[in-house]
Amino acid sequence: MGLRTRTLWALLALLFLLQVVAEPELAENSDFFLPGDYLLGGLFTLHANVKGTPHLTVLQVPNCEEYDMKVLGYNLMQAMRFAIEEINNHSSLLPGVQLGYEIVDICYHTNNVQPVLYFLARMDYLLPIKKEYNQYIPRVVAVIGPDNSESTITVANFLSLFHLPQISYSAISDQLRDKVRYPAMLRTAPSASHHIEAMVKLMLHFRWNWIAVLMSNDDYGRDNSQLLRDRLSRGNDICIAFQEVLPMPQPQQVMTAAELKQLEGILVRLKQATARVVVVFAPELALHNFFSEALRQNINDTVWIASESWAIDPILHNLTGQQNIGTILGVTIQQVPMPGFSEFRVRRPRAQPARPLKDSSRGTCNQECNACLNATKSFNTILTLSGDRVAYCVYSAVYAVAHALHSFLHCSSNHCTKKPIYPWQLLRKIREVNFSLLDNQIFFDEQGDVPMHLDIVQWQWHLSQNPFRSVASYYPMLQQLKMVGDIIWHTSHNRVPMSMCSKSCQQGQIKKNVGIHPCCFECIDCLPGTFLNQTTDEYECQSCPPAMWSHRKATSCFKRKLAFLEWHEASTIFVAVLAVLGFLSTLAILILFWRHFQTPMVRSAGGPMCFLMLLPLLLVFGMVPVYVGRPTVFTCICRQAFFTLCYSVCISCIAVRSIQIVCVFKMASRLPRAYAFWVRYHGPYVFVAVITVLKGVIVASNMLTTPINPMGHTDTEDPSIMILSCHPNYRNGLLFNTSMDLLLSIVGFIFAYLGKELPTNYNEAKFITLSMTFSFTSSVSLCTFMSVYNGVLVTIMDFLVTVLNFLAISLGYFGPKCYMILFYPERNTAAYFNSMIQGYTMRKD
Repeated sequence: MGLRTRTLWALLALLFLLQVVAEPELAENSDFFLPGDYLLGGLFTLHANVKGTPHLTVLQVPNCEEYDMKVLGYNLMQAMRFAIEEINNHSSLLPGVQLGYEIVDICYHTNNVQPVLYFLARMDYLLPIKKEYNQYIPRVVAVIGPDNSESTITVANFLSLFHLPQISYSAISDQLRDKVRYPAMLRTAPSASHHIEAMVKLMLHFRWNWIAVLMSNDDYGRDNSQLLRDRLSRGNDICIAFQEVLPMPQPQQVMTAAELKQLEGILVRLKQATARVVVVFAPELALHNFFSEALRQNINDTVWIASESWAIDPILHNLTGQQNIGTILGVTIQQVPMPGFSEFRVRRPRAQPARPLKDSSRGTCNQECNACLNATKSFNTILTLSGDRVAYCVYSAVYAVAHALHSFLHCSSNHCTKKPIYPWQLLRKIREVNFSLLDNQIFFDEQGDVPMHLDIVQWQWHLSQNPFRSVASYYPMLQQLKMVGDIIWHTSHNRVPMSMCSKSCQQGQIKKNVGIHPCCFECIDCLPGTFLNQTTDEYECQSCPPAMWSHRKATSCFKRKLAFLEWHEASTIFVAVLAVLGFLSTLAILILFWRHFQTPMVRSAGGPMCFLMLLPLLLVFGMVPVYVGRPTVFTCICRQAFFTLCYSVCISCIAVRSIQIVCVFKMASRLPRAYAFWVRYHGPYVFVAVITVLKGVIVASNMLTTPINPMGHTDTEDPSIMILSCHPNYRNGLLFNTSMDLLLSIVGFIFAYLGKELPTNYNEAKFITLSMTFSFTSSVSLCTFMSVYNGVLVTIMDFLVTVLNFLAISLGYFGPKCYMILFYPERNTAAYFNSMIQGYTMRKD
């Protein structure tokens, strides 16, 4: 025997012992009973849902008539009667079939046990013990109600064992979605999680992130407040400043001194708190004393968010001075007008056929409500203006049962086949219903819920206006809140109230938590070079990628402006003009020297070695564009290798030329063998070749050991600019190569100085000295500048120094000789040169 079977037998044993209690005496009041072929059971709270416990000291079910009448409960009961009479009289549903009802007033969850046992019993008031109940037919085919989750769970634990369909119209607890525990439980109201989500979406819409929560000390208050905390824990958007438990009034509704002190403490804390939005999870009865005390203490700057239990309660709305309490927003079911219902609920009961006689000793209570109709009439205007909300849930629940019966009885347009129906058969049919009712589609999802959207209503007190005006709608299927009307705020200038622990940070500001609540923080700007990505992290600025930058308080990065030497810049144009001048002058010198190659002036300047200097000069001036534009690997190689090799060839040629001149005039006679060796083995060319090879080895080793690819680095003066240049190792190699060129310049300068007394035609000391001094000075300046500065100006300076150095060689060394060839041809003869040598020799003698 399984666990479920043993549980069922234990329950049936209990039911048998309670059989006498379970056999009720039913009143003749037509409000509570209507005979029919198939009966529906109804459980409604017609009197205040008392949570006091004095009745538990005796074995007696509370007598609901002793407590305050609940207008909404009676209104919902009338909705059930209205639906059943409408089906019986004016509907194409169930032709020839009469639906009946049996309704019981419940004011406490223990009141549910007796009517449930009664609904499960047969017409003879007996609930027999059977091995299995597949063929068992109880008194009613389905039960509508109760309203609150606590009572609904109590009823569901009984009815689910028999698979007797139960449809609740306002029990929203998520526990009821468990179809393993409650297979027969269905409902026409959205679940609590949807109500909570609607509240959260509303608070997010108005940017309220600092709230207070008040809850009743019962399952309803605890469960819903826990749902809210769980929802808020999934994000850091809203924080609960504090939470308080409201005292539950005793049945006599008179506050004790302890309860008054507790209320005063809650209100004092509420007045001192910075949270101006209060979410209240409590039955309406727990709020009468609370709001009365709040009005007495003049709390009027608060936004109250009402849960569904009191969101459209007319008695609380009618509380004296309630319009001064602040702004009240409630979450409730959507409004669906029910034509004819407003007139029906205030209609006097009509005479009904007498019920069969029964044993008067069998008794139950809570099927009388003598004051219900009169109280409902006094609130009929409010009920009419506010529309039929929860009443529609009752209405649609009855129609769901009717459609299931219509399908099971194989009804046509004018006839139904009446036959016995077992609870599990009807339950299956109810789960399959799908019909349109007053422009709404009614069907049950896998959790047994009807997908209905929720309304956010604002309480109003102006005459002839809807006391519960819809201002927003929440669609659970889409998880979307849509504002449908403007809210009238009880603030100066109708401003939206602020309820924030900390004001929202501006764009580009991170949050730095202050205290334990994530909603309490200070705002700090993201520094330049960082940005705030709010979709991933609100508490840390992220660094921009290397090629991007940002300003202070940025939410994204932008590409840095790339800086490199461009043609349109004045400095580039100036150096380019110099380079063109150098190219043209060098080309002219080359042509001139070629035409006068055999003349003494050209041969005294170096002869063939002049072309060894002029050709690199010509190539260098033609390659200067590699300094302009976006640097590439090729241009960086040219800068580091080509130019420095060409320059080394020119400097080494000048240096060896100065050495050779000194050797001819001063060392040939003193060291004849050395001089002969120098001439025999082409010493000048060997010297140039050695220097060039040595320079090539240095350049090649530097490029092989370190990267030469271009890279970008931030401008120190303006970080939004990225300077594109060759790799920093290019600078190191350039400094090293320049140092070698400096050494050659010094050698050339020294030997040129030693030959200052040579014949005029051979005396090139002043020209070589000028060229070498300029080369030395510019190279030292470039090295110094590159060691202290890192920017586009380094490229400009390198470009300028390169051009000027080659111009110094082209014009400083070859310029005077061209001048002599062009303007003093008489001095460019062998006789003239011989006379100058003889004159120098005679002077030395």
